[in-house]
Amino acid sequence: MRVLIDVLKELVGMFVADIGLTVAVLVLVEAVAAMSRFDVPPLWRGAVLLGGCLVILVEAVTRMARAQRKGK
Repeated sequence: MRVLIDVLKELVGMFVADIGLTVAVLVLVEAVAAMSRFDVPPLWRGAVLLGGCLVILVEAVTRMARAQRKGK
């Protein structure tokens, strides 16, 4: 039981630790889901999802690198 509680704490911690990343991914997924309501072809939705994920990843890594440099 203790292991399950520890795992749940870690999962919650991952999402709370970088709330900006979490919000960005949720907004991206919602935007891509909304595109399906407007009959956007699946290939375009996939491209937007891939591109958005890459942009979010680069931004998060850049932000963390800057924060670590300031910490030194």
